[in-house]
Amino acid sequence: MSERTGFLDGVVDRARDNLRSLRWSWREIASRGRVSSAAPNPELPRDDLERLRHQFRDCLEAKGGAVASRARAADLGRTYLALNETGRERFLHLLASEFDIDRGAVDVLAQRLLMAEREQRPPIEKALRAALEPAHVSLLTQFNALPEGVKFLVDMRAELMTLARDNPALASLESDLKNLLMGWFDVGFLELRRITWDTPASLLERLARYEAVHRVRNWADMKNRLDPDRRCFAYFHPRMPDEPLIFVEVALVNGLADDVQALLDLTAPLGDPEAADTAIFYSISNCQKGLTGISFGDFLIKRVVDRLHAELPHLKTFATLSPIPGFRPWLERRIAGGEKFLTDAERAALPEPARGDTLDQIMTRPRWHEDPALTEALRAPLMRLCARYLLNEKRSSTGTAADSVAHFHLTNGARMEQLDWLADTSPNGLKQSCGMMINYLYRVSEIEQNHESYVTEHQIAASQAIQRLAKL
Repeated sequence: MSERTGFLDGVVDRARDNLRSLRWSWREIASRGRVSSAAPNPELPRDDLERLRHQFRDCLEAKGGAVASRARAADLGRTYLALNETGRERFLHLLASEFDIDRGAVDVLAQRLLMAEREQRPPIEKALRAALEPAHVSLLTQFNALPEGVKFLVDMRAELMTLARDNPALASLESDLKNLLMGWFDVGFLELRRITWDTPASLLERLARYEAVHRVRNWADMKNRLDPDRRCFAYFHPRMPDEPLIFVEVALVNGLADDVQALLDLTAPLGDPEAADTAIFYSISNCQKGLTGISFGDFLIKRVVDRLHAELPHLKTFATLSPIPGFRPWLERRIAGGEKFLTDAERAALPEPARGDTLDQIMTRPRWHEDPALTEALRAPLMRLCARYLLNEKRSSTGTAADSVAHFHLTNGARMEQLDWLADTSPNGLKQSCGMMINYLYRVSEIEQNHESYVTEHQIAASQAIQRLAKL
């Protein structure tokens, strides 16, 4: 068993315990409201599907007041939590197909509206607006009143996102749930919290689980990321107080950091935050798959910059040390298409065993990055290609940057500042970008202008150094 696996085993166990606790909690709510359904077969066969249909209708009728409605919602939620993957898909299909908009009622009201005199229109318009809201939206909204009901819906959307790819009915349900969550997760409702070593261990374990950029290896690694020369901030929603939505890890250093291994080195001496002049955002992780497409990462960065500037006014530079996840896949596709990226002089400079290989073949050599002669020969061509990828490759549908991380930071008003050679030689760093990383610079006086130029005209703000690299 690896150290990483052992470290996170407890998180998985607690997640299962939390699920059991939630099911018990909702069972108690249902019992107090005198609503209690037998647990369904996990695959939700036809007989149980008919019983579920009645549960949906009972929830929509909303008889007996708020207590009874809450009990019925809890009972319905218990049903969903008791299902396996097949059963949940059937649950969602039924919800999407039979509890959508009443199109017959919409047609009747639309026809009445067309024929009505102006003074007769307001009540018909009101009725039409109500008819255009799918019944499943009303059902989903009822979970908001339950303990952990919002988290339940976020996780439900995460499952829906996968199922909806090839199913129009489920795609419509997923879109409606996304719109519901967008209203609830407006950035004005979110709380920014600093995470420290004194934060409850259960929350620190969740951060380790959600870390998507540089995995947390053990408790010593986690402590290193929360030492006095570091900062960690996360957004929380009041209805999900123990579940981070997105978090950022920051190193307080001098000058632009160009090596993530140095930042993550457990043996490195502790820095002095009062002597630092630069804040490096070296990891930003979204924690809830069910909130994909609901953006609050830009607000996170701006608020963290404000917090850091208020706490440490001597900080002059705010920048990232970011991955370039799309570069190597892009390079491999282009090589497979027959493109020759190395000049004759660059190929001649390669050590003898590599001269006949393609770049892709060289990149698959074990520990190629530890060969000084090879890395020196590859440095100029790979950095040139990476700069061209970042500056020139665009998404055909939108005209924005092809690289997802670049798009995120450019949208937030950052500038491409510096490419860093072999800044991440972890297996993931080599797989994503041949070990390269990039610093995005957040210059407060330029953020708004950079943002506007990128989102309206797709202009990429980049330093002269990166622009020169791309032209070599």
